[in-house]
Amino acid sequence: MEEPLNSLPANPEQVKNVLEAALLATQQPLSVSDLRKMFSEEIAPDVLRKLLNELRETWASRPAELVQLASGWRFRTRPEYLTYLGRLNPEKPVKYSRAVLETLAIIAYRQPVTRGDIEDIRGVSVATQIVKVLEERGWVDAVGYRDTPGRPALYATTKKFLDDLGLRSLTELPPLEELNQALELANG
Repeated sequence: MEEPLNSLPANPEQVKNVLEAALLATQQPLSVSDLRKMFSEEIAPDVLRKLLNELRETWASRPAELVQLASGWRFRTRPEYLTYLGRLNPEKPVKYSRAVLETLAIIAYRQPVTRGDIEDIRGVSVATQIVKVLEERGWVDAVGYRDTPGRPALYATTKKFLDDLGLRSLTELPPLEELNQALELANG
């Protein structure tokens, strides 16, 4: 008789099938601790990571890939197929102003920073709307307050920012010089 799915599957292939089903069924990244909740018996986090890496290898030659992001694991379409999928839903991507992109870059590379810090680096005042756009997108958040007069908010990037860029951590951000070149090309 086959092991019921609500208990720990007897073999690793069955565990991988459960993981695959969960990851295909969700749009949000799932953390290892989220994935462990599916099983009634304990599965060690390192065992689960090993199985996730095996699952990633299984999908290595497919149009979708299993990736590890800052907030967990998820499936996504490989970049080479995005052009085709874009034709199904031809929406124009949101364009951000140079001021918004510069502010985001300063926060990402110098965090945590205050609006005053951003203004010092950019050399111009930062409109409240600029930070608000980044907060509404879920890319930056106030993570505390500087212990100075006025107690200005300290801004830092979020896990959503990393997830949207396909990164696991800030250490995977490109060197600042590359980002400056990209900004100059985009705003040529």
